[in-house]
Amino acid sequence: MPELPEVETVRRGLQPAMEGARIVRAETRRADLRFPFQPDFVARLQGQTVTGLGRRAKYLMADLESGDVLLMHLGMSGSFRVVTAEGAATPGEFHYPRNEDRAHDHVLFQMSSGASVIFNDPRRFGYMKIIARAALDEEPLLKGLGPEPLGNAFDAAMLAKATAGKATSLKAALLDQRVVAGLGNIYVCEALFRSHLSPKRKAATLADKKSAPTDHAKRLVTSIHEVLNQAIEAGGSSLRDHRQTSGELGYFQHSFQVYDREGEKCRTRGCGGTVKRFVQNGRSTFWCPSCQK
Repeated sequence: MPELPEVETVRRGLQPAMEGARIVRAETRRADLRFPFQPDFVARLQGQTVTGLGRRAKYLMADLESGDVLLMHLGMSGSFRVVTAEGAATPGEFHYPRNEDRAHDHVLFQMSSGASVIFNDPRRFGYMKIIARAALDEEPLLKGLGPEPLGNAFDAAMLAKATAGKATSLKAALLDQRVVAGLGNIYVCEALFRSHLSPKRKAATLADKKSAPTDHAKRLVTSIHEVLNQAIEAGGSSLRDHRQTSGELGYFQHSFQVYDREGEKCRTRGCGGTVKRFVQNGRSTFWCPSCQK
């Protein structure tokens, strides 16, 4: 499933076509994706100008002139294609052809910018929902989400307070969207490796007896910031289904230090260890037992 950097990359790709443009026509080509479309879904979109295109955790959020917000989630295999009179964006070096079966083009937005924005989702785990902006704080899909890992509210003190006394593992705590929103398996593995912290370590060790941040917490927050910013700059990671809106693959998978590198030599200078893989909370965890403590 796309993680925060992939969703942010998609947002930036959609922004020129959607932001400031009016939805001339909206079309749903089936009754549902992961969830059924609202009965008035098309009616609430057509004729509306997209005043802003943002992101919250792994959700895309299009602000509409009406005061509604179009919430969009990519699911496992969802992707957007932007088509203009000049054609699609030129694929880059890591291009991988999209699914050419247009039967999976489930939602279409014809924009006043001249662009057609098409949502394709073979597995149909993605979804869209229109929510009144005034009701966002009570929206079940968003309520309870923790702070953005790249936002001002996320720092070592906040992380220490959120994990103080937790008996769960450090990795499980970071994947808990109530603790921090938007982190997923790939970037948690990478951030833990960079901060030399074991995914098995108790989350409570990020706080001292007064719930103040330990050096571990400070190091981890720095690593999370670094890995996310670098991944966004690289266009995200392209594992399995994720593609940018241009059809290009993200570059960051070529910078993985530990993820999907089982059996390879650890890249920490002077370590000499070997990257291991084990299943943790139902997901593959990659780490170096020699230097992650």
